[in-house]
Amino acid sequence: MKVFYSPRMVADSGSFSPSASKPEWVVQAWREAGLPIELVEPGPVSREQLALAHDRAFVDGVLDGRIANGFGNRSQAVAASLPFTSGAMLAAARAAIDGARDSAPFAGVAAAPCSGFHHARHDGAAGFCTFNGLMVAGCVLKQEGRAARIGILDFDEHYGDGTDEIIERIGADWVVHYSAGRHWHSPAQAERFLAEVPAIVDTMADCDIVLYQAGADPHVDDPLGGWLTTGQLHRNRTGNPSFPPR
Repeated sequence: MKVFYSPRMVADSGSFSPSASKPEWVVQAWREAGLPIELVEPGPVSREQLALAHDRAFVDGVLDGRIANGFGNRSQAVAASLPFTSGAMLAAARAAIDGARDSAPFAGVAAAPCSGFHHARHDGAAGFCTFNGLMVAGCVLKQEGRAARIGILDFDEHYGDGTDEIIERIGADWVVHYSAGRHWHSPAQAERFLAEVPAIVDTMADCDIVLYQAGADPHVDDPLGGWLTTGQLHRNRTGNPSFPPR
């Protein structure tokens, strides 16, 4: 499977949150596990592309160090990494679309090991998220004519409030968004959630692509989670019907 990763996605956040360092750790873990991955270097998105989902003054302010990022500081190291994290998501989405009709293993599927997207709003950062790479990728795909209808399936522990806010602000009625964190919070709900995953996925059956935001924080032992055990989290990733093959 193609994994879109660059060391330029990684930065010291200057915060207690390790989010900006996670891409490197995840790729290292995948390599050590011997997973069948092919690393591909993504390019950065442009300011113009970021501004499809965000206010342009906010984009310029963050990248120029005049407006605080999602970690609450104006780190130029973080700012330099941001076009590449959104760029990785966009590159993976393009690769998934381009490979959708290929019969090879993992065709139509690609990964971008980045984090810190779904709390970012149209004109502001929040919750360790600065730019919403999910919506940036979706807007660029729409602009390029690669996808007319886009699903965003968010199984992070927390509600993707920034994604919903951007959808409303820019009138993106062509996005189908489901955020598990808006509905599921308790271990008592876990089995019902897992039973409903196929129906949730079916709401995106008419989408040209599904952007899946995974999360480890739904784990019951995560300090910011969660409602799923290790076994349930594994079933959530592998034990249910595949996402729409587009």
